[in-house]
Parts: sequence; C-alpha cells; structure tokens
Amino acid sequence: MQTRFHFHAGERAVQRHAGQAFIADRNAAMIADTILGGARPFIEKQFMVVLSSIAADGAVWSSVLYAEPGFARAEGDAALALHIPVDERDMSDPFWTNIDYHPAVGLLFIELGSRLRYRINGMIQHMHDQGIVIGVNEAYPNCPKYIQRRHLQQFEKAAAPHEVLVGTQLQANIAALVRNADTMFVATHYAETGADASHRGGNPGFVQIINDSTLRIPDYHGNSMFNTLGNMEIDARTGVCIPDFAGQQLLQLSGKSRLLWDQDDPHNLSGGTGRFWEFDIAQWILRKVPQHLEWEYLDASPFNLPVEA
Repeated sequence: MQTRFHFHAGERAVQRHAGQAFIADRNAAMIADTILGGARPFIEKQFMVVLSSIAADGAVWSSVLYAEPGFARAEGDAALALHIPVDERDMSDPFWTNIDYHPAVGLLFIELGSRLRYRINGMIQHMHDQGIVIGVNEAYPNCPKYIQRRHLQQFEKAAAPHEVLVGTQLQANIAALVRNADTMFVATHYAETGADASHRGGNPGFVQIINDSTLRIPDYHGNSMFNTLGNMEIDARTGVCIPDFAGQQLLQLSGKSRLLWDQDDPHNLSGGTGRFWEFDIAQWILRKVPQHLEWEYLDASPFNLPVEA
C-alpha cells in the first residue's frame, strides 16, 4: 500500500487560498492506492453507491445506483467489482453510456443510517454483461459530517419503467425538489487523477436557487483536502445528483461550477468559511428509481447550519 503525499495543482491552490494546506498534508495520510481491509465488509453490505462519470462531450454526471447487498465487492487490494447485469441497468442513467467513452469513475459508498462513507477513485479495467471491474487509484474514508440519517425499510427489485424528463432550466416541480433537498452528491473530474464523487448535505434550503439555471451551495468546514473544489478550480465541469427519497426519484444535473471566496455571509450560511460555489445548469434529467425503496427519516446531522428564511 502506498499513501499519496501530494495534491494536484487545483487542490493545492484551494488549500492555500483557504489557509489549510498544512491540515491537508496531515489528512493526506488517509489516502491510499488500495482498499483498506476494514472497508471491504462495509462495501459488501451496501445497497447503494454514488458514481461520477464523464460523457463523450466532456460533461460530468453524478449518479446513484441501487442493488442488492453484495453487488459491490473488492477483488484483491486494488480492484472493485460491481455486479450489475445488463438486464438490470437503467439505461436512462448517463453513467452506462458515459463509461463506453471514458474509463474514469468516482465512487462513494455511503451508509446513511450510520453516517459512514468510503470514497474510491479509479479506472474501469473490464466491462462485461454481468458488471464492471474498476482499478483503484485512490481510496479513503470520509468524516460523518452533514449526513442526514435514513434507514431503508424496504427494497424491491425491477420496478416498471417510468417516464424520464429532461430539461435545461428549473421548472416549478424541479425547483421544489431542489429547495427541499437535504442531501446531494457532486461529481468532478481532473484529467490527470480521474473522476471523484462526494457528498454535500444540510438543512432543506441549503441549496439556494439563484435563478432558473443557477444554484448556489455553501462550502462548510471539512477535511481541508478540497478534492471537489480543487477539481473545480482546474475543470469547471460538474455533475450534481439530488435524491428525492419520498418521491423515489433522482434529479441529475450537469453543468459548470465557479468558486466564490470571501463572500459576505450575514446569516452564516457557510459556517464562517465565506466560501460558496455556484453551479450553472446545462442539462437535467429527472427519473424514477428503478426499484421500490421505502425510507425512514431518522434525524438531521448535528453539524447542519441554519439556512436563510
């Protein structure tokens, strides 16, 4: 196992701007190029994984994939297999088309009920009718902050196909879903290190709608490595996925982001960082989850910050 002791230029730039490069160097000790032994049973019991992928036109997309526990399994120290047969793939999810063009994949295994998460970045080594095998470039755990706890009470496979809606601007129903969101996933990419999948969470309203094609998201205190913002610094193309747990839907958006520093923040929406990022939407997809899922909401993260009334 090797630990990564360096960051790319975008990560370094953001770390220095935030005055946290020394903390990032300390926390980099958790980044490895193999899957930790203790993470393997955690991965194997999961029924969901967040994925990031890159389309043929360079657009970045964030996805959430659900399957029976055991679908994900470490194959040795540095490979991960996802068992998703062809007939169980939702081809309306851009992920399945994207990986035909670009091998970079970011994965986030997140257990909402326990607030545990494990992040893997890698490249697809092999694709076949039963699934895909991903070679691991980076793997590391993340802290439990800002995760709202939910328990999956029911999981049933093979729900009937549903209509897929697409657009470029936020319609009323899409805007309502965004305003009610307390969980979102972010996909970014840097050519030299690959794709990355991360989590953002907060009280409903933490994602602000600036206009019908722009969102504004606060950047709270985190692990100081700034993997997501560092990628945005170099490559603005970004994907966002917002799960609608009650409606059993996924809203996927692709566009470009820009970082905002030292912003006036009279309502303390950023928790004192003064950092935000704005996301300009190029396209969105709203689709039903191709399974029947029933969630029980347990509680909000104690780290959540107030939102503007």
